[in-house]
Amino acid sequence: MTINTTIRNISVCMLALLGAQNIQAQQDPQYTQYMYNASNINPAYAGTRGNLSIFGNYRTQWVGLDGAPKTANLSVNTPLGDSRLGLGVNYMNDRIGAMDENNISVDLSYTIDLNHEYKLAFGLKATANLLNVDYTRLNSYSGKDPVAASNIENQFSPNIGAGLYLFSEKSYVGFSIPNFLTTDRYDDNEVTTMRQKAHMYLMGGYVFELNPSLKFKPAFLAKAVSGAPLQLDLTANFLIVDKFTVGASYRWDASVSALAGFQVNDNLFIGYSYDADTTKLANYNSGSHEIFMRFDLFNNRTRMNTPRFF
Repeated sequence: MTINTTIRNISVCMLALLGAQNIQAQQDPQYTQYMYNASNINPAYAGTRGNLSIFGNYRTQWVGLDGAPKTANLSVNTPLGDSRLGLGVNYMNDRIGAMDENNISVDLSYTIDLNHEYKLAFGLKATANLLNVDYTRLNSYSGKDPVAASNIENQFSPNIGAGLYLFSEKSYVGFSIPNFLTTDRYDDNEVTTMRQKAHMYLMGGYVFELNPSLKFKPAFLAKAVSGAPLQLDLTANFLIVDKFTVGASYRWDASVSALAGFQVNDNLFIGYSYDADTTKLANYNSGSHEIFMRFDLFNNRTRMNTPRFF
């Protein structure tokens, strides 16, 4: 067995099986283009764009590493007339090694005017999770592991979350905890395959108009969960002639990224990003890819002087 194969097998076992002992925390899926669809992590975002917004995203992480994460997401959110309420529905499929998770969540937000410029939205999230683990997909060297004795099939767990979202046409700040409840995944009183704890997110961004044809938006996302290191994403994007977006991102002690986007028309925006690892894991994969599409409908507002990056 080559050292590369050995490392891959170890990585798969660490990522998917997660050991026979209690795991302190399991990280939620991560996105490089987080600023374009905050409803994944913050329910207060629902409806704040002022129109029906459909967002699709696919991320394949650590390409070339067996069992590496692959995440697909589809989100729809809209304001509910003139009621100040917003509604969002999100679907996510996350695959990592032998594990396959499906999440369906519903967001409800309420927005108030703080002044002529800023609005504050409050949001609630309800989530249904279905977990599948197929242990036959792992390389097993012992048939005595109690965790792998039987597969997990459509194990259901509910969760609830909440968030705040302060925004204007040029800036935003959000804080959220999308899942309050700690979830243990394994129907054995002594063994926990995976423990999901509450994640706290803090995000923000601002749009600077450098000249009529060039706008600059720095943004950040911080994620904290008990039992795991603080994760910080720093992003800088430029919007050129209200059509082309180019930028870069740095995930602290993890990766650097290149980002690009194109406003096809008033309704359709598409984008792509590539992540290159800055850790030793870079020796065993060829990076991570992420593509997305956002489609906006029924936008009756007049065109904004500063197009929304978020």
